[in-house]
Amino acid sequence: MRTRTLPPYAAYLRVYEPLEAFAAGERERWHSYATAAGRPDRRRVMAREQVAALARAVRTPPVVAPREESGDAYVLHEPDGPYVCPVQERLRCWLAVADFRAGLPDPVADAVLPSAAADEADADLAVWQAEHPDWVPHILTATWHVPVRWFVAFDPGERALVLGAGVRSLVYRARMVDARRRVARTLGVLRKAVEDGAMTAAVEDLGRWLEEWHPRAFVELDYGGLVHLVGDDRLRTDQSSADVAAAMAALTAGDTRTAARAYRRLADRWEAVQMLERSS
Repeated sequence: MRTRTLPPYAAYLRVYEPLEAFAAGERERWHSYATAAGRPDRRRVMAREQVAALARAVRTPPVVAPREESGDAYVLHEPDGPYVCPVQERLRCWLAVADFRAGLPDPVADAVLPSAAADEADADLAVWQAEHPDWVPHILTATWHVPVRWFVAFDPGERALVLGAGVRSLVYRARMVDARRRVARTLGVLRKAVEDGAMTAAVEDLGRWLEEWHPRAFVELDYGGLVHLVGDDRLRTDQSSADVAAAMAALTAGDTRTAARAYRRLADRWEAVQMLERSS
């Protein structure tokens, strides 16, 4: 499938698990999917998801979530076999509705999404959660920015930038054991050096999410459609993970001034991107 539509202005945090992490039936299905000759690549999976979302949004009334769960997944091929990140589009739509309404007054939320559609989504999510009490989404989504806490899980050396004709991407990828260790180390620093409980709580939430997965999994931060909001030079100089690492190293050394400068670089970079949402 080809599309000239740009992907949504969103970033993604994905977890890829080895096939052994899935139950037997799922394991067989994902093995067949991952090894199929015609399997869609990353760009095609993202395009499929976007086209389906737009089709639901333009209906009257809008359709909040697909009737059936997506059969697509993102796939990594490693020497020890394929690693799979299910798209879970239906589940993520339900969760997105709940998050959206939680952040707005009811009259504003109802003006954007009819309450009947939101109530149906809430009911469907409740039923699903009752049947799958231990499941969590393999993908987290953030629109118009990358949450600062996501960078904590990655080393600057894991950054991969691609700039070419028709292809632009910025991705970090780490082994789960490394990501967990970095989050734990950062939490130790924050608890000692920072009084902002919200920042510490946000990193704690990330740590709990990472603990849900197989220890041999990979975690990936994908700038997704955000790469289309800035030019090539801005992407080349975007060293957000390095800024977070510098801030943490400075805090560890007790150098709050250097830590503040590193954090300010990071905050200014993403505030400039978020301003584009308000001007659009």
